[in-house]
Amino acid sequence: MSLPYGQPIKVAQNIKRITCNNPSPLTGAGTNSFLVGTSDLALVDPGPIDDVHCQAIMDALEKDQRISHILVTHSHLDHSPLAARVASITGAKVHAFGDSTTGRSDVMSALTQTDILKQGEGVDHQFAPDVRLNDGQVIEHAGWRITAHHTPGHFANHMSFAVGDVELCGDLIMAWATSLVAPPDGDLTQFITSCEQTRTRAALRLLPAHGEAIEDPQKRIEWLISHRMERTKQIIRTLEAGPQAPKELTQQIYSDINPNLWSAAEQNVLAHLIDLMTKKRVSPEGILSIQSKFRLLEKIPS
Repeated sequence: MSLPYGQPIKVAQNIKRITCNNPSPLTGAGTNSFLVGTSDLALVDPGPIDDVHCQAIMDALEKDQRISHILVTHSHLDHSPLAARVASITGAKVHAFGDSTTGRSDVMSALTQTDILKQGEGVDHQFAPDVRLNDGQVIEHAGWRITAHHTPGHFANHMSFAVGDVELCGDLIMAWATSLVAPPDGDLTQFITSCEQTRTRAALRLLPAHGEAIEDPQKRIEWLISHRMERTKQIIRTLEAGPQAPKELTQQIYSDINPNLWSAAEQNVLAHLIDLMTKKRVSPEGILSIQSKFRLLEKIPS
């Protein structure tokens, strides 16, 4: 997958995409920033600290255009850090659900007291929006109307932004990969709920923050939910042999992948175990931790 870096590409009515040159296994081709509107524009996901990308965003403005609003889907380091710099250049205020701990469940907050976990693409701990958005809040300005939806799961403060029949869905749903759900910021229970709510809103197209547009959102969301449910069943079947820690489960369930990827897969397994724990299907032995052994409380049909 390769996208043209630094070039404004029209991807929907009054929406242009600019892709940052920061490809990686977690960011795919790179982070997509979006400009929404015709005169006063909303910038969605400025991206990482990157001088070239910052200049590309400013160069994408046509005569008599300016950035009036900055919206951030979530505060991973590949999405939010450039917001402060663009704000200082343009005078626009930064809008988001909250800082990097906002929206975290009680279970995940407790986990931060016992484990220091690698946090996906890296957390922007300095992120502090000027304006905190509520779930369902509408932002209207200069001919455009954006509805902000709180969509946690990949990250606790994650939001998606609906523009007409198009939804800018950040890292919640992507076409090229399944979203990373890594505790304590990733929460599988929240992820499934957010996917189901997105499916209910029935946008005609999804514009992810990485990769190309999703032209059949219903089909993609159904596959993602089904994929997670099948992984849950795999974990439960493996636990039928007795209590095991996430690392042990990972080595059995992900035996076909490069062992260098086991660390990320282990956090994915932990996310599934915590979801099962909240549903009272498994229980950790002792305090919840990525080191804990989990035992099966209840079998589910295979």
